[in-house]
Amino acid sequence: MSPAEYAAATTSAALFDTSSAAKLLLTGPDAPMFLANLSTNDIKGLPLGGGCETYFCDHRAKALFQTWVYHMRLHDGRNALWVETTPGRNEPLFKHLDRYLISEQVEIEDVTARFAQMHVAGPAAKAVLEAALGAALPDLPEFLHLERTFGSAATCSIRRRDPLGVPGFDVVCLPERADGVRRMLTAAGATPAGPDTYETLRIEAGTPVYGIDFDDTRFVMEVGKVERAVSYSKGCYLGQEPIVMARDRAGHAPRVFVALKLAGDPPAAGAKVMLGAEEVGAVTSSTKSPRLGASVALGYVRWKHREVGTQFSVNDQPTEVIAVPLPN
Repeated sequence: MSPAEYAAATTSAALFDTSSAAKLLLTGPDAPMFLANLSTNDIKGLPLGGGCETYFCDHRAKALFQTWVYHMRLHDGRNALWVETTPGRNEPLFKHLDRYLISEQVEIEDVTARFAQMHVAGPAAKAVLEAALGAALPDLPEFLHLERTFGSAATCSIRRRDPLGVPGFDVVCLPERADGVRRMLTAAGATPAGPDTYETLRIEAGTPVYGIDFDDTRFVMEVGKVERAVSYSKGCYLGQEPIVMARDRAGHAPRVFVALKLAGDPPAAGAKVMLGAEEVGAVTSSTKSPRLGASVALGYVRWKHREVGTQFSVNDQPTEVIAVPLPN
């Protein structure tokens, strides 16, 4: 990881290439209802310009896809739902949705290769965007989005999202416009940064990633930050019953996703979290944290051991639960 890139993200603004994010586009009058019936959040209630995080589960509420859905209007005037998910998961998600498509008026397109994407992150991210645009941006809550034009021709979707624990914006545009937009953002003060820096920041932020921190064996209610991605007031959806049972019977999931501070080197994925001689959890990802001068790991522990300050050991190194995202 580059110290200069990390410093930019935590004190000014860093620019990451996130074009590998998988992207589907759903159109048709039944698209909101169709997605709402298959995912955990209230897609039908999304206003134009709104967005949300949501999960697609199986009937046991095991997590299949981690997604972000945005309600937008296309250039031809049609409403559409943009579904972003983990890189490499576009084809599996397409097949999953197509499997349940029977008579609904919905068209699904895989648009992963048709759009470039970048992420501007840091305390000065909004100021950098405004300088590049030559115009003010409204204060957007997370997941809200709008369109703006860089220069004379590069119209982009700008989406508020904070996976790195600092203010962040996704910028989505046509691939042929990406280099120009990137140059304007760097000229405005953003420092280009790479995937190692992104990974360090997202672990410090406590942001889980599908395929690293959870997969289809994990109960969705155990995944970090999932509380904002689950609606209890909308209609039925795939996986709803076990989710409601977990809430109404136990009041919580059996395990919980936490961040851990360790005295030693970053532990490997799968390292056991020990409470004395008892195994109470496992690590899923870790990094060396410049801000803490120690290692930070993400992983799961039993619910009763979730409180900040709880003491464990990992690889015989003193370990404790910490609050994330880390303060700047």
